[in-house]
Amino acid sequence: MILPIVAYGSNFLKVKASTVDTKGANLEKLIADMWETMYNANGVGLAAPQIGESIRLFVIDASPFAQDEELSPEEVEVLKDFKKVFINPKMIAETGKEWEFTEGCLSIPDIREEVSRKEEITIQFLDEQFKEQTLVFNGLAARVIQHEYDHIEGILFTDKLSPFKKRLLKGKLNNISKGNINPDYKMRFSAKKIRK
Repeated sequence: MILPIVAYGSNFLKVKASTVDTKGANLEKLIADMWETMYNANGVGLAAPQIGESIRLFVIDASPFAQDEELSPEEVEVLKDFKKVFINPKMIAETGKEWEFTEGCLSIPDIREEVSRKEEITIQFLDEQFKEQTLVFNGLAARVIQHEYDHIEGILFTDKLSPFKKRLLKGKLNNISKGNINPDYKMRFSAKKIRK
């Protein structure tokens, strides 16, 4: 089922999400709905808070990035089949040089800005079978994970922008929070209206 995506301006997106209770947790339907919602909106990642569930869960399919001609063959190899579910993730380390890349967000449509992040991460999480994994990711894979991880921490990519950039975007961000936009997918605005 395609769910409305919570728009910028909702306090819900600024709250640190709760740990998923894995005992008796039936996440199969929620995860399926998240995949469907994300693909419908042409996204590469979606965190549970973005669909109104304040739990530590996100899904990522970074395979569209594998089409980028500027990537190394190694990165293309990693990204072409990169589809993962992250339950109760814990960031163990963020290392390497900071690098900038233009990011966007399904909760903040039509705004894309350069965001600086570390190039490598180590993350511990449960997969959809509740198997614990600790993995190291670099480059774009690491970046998409960091972006979604921020969502479950109550952080948006716009929080990482300079005060000057934020001032420049203020009008656009206000329009999003008020629902004065026409997204290509279903959204829920803080004024409780849902629009497709």
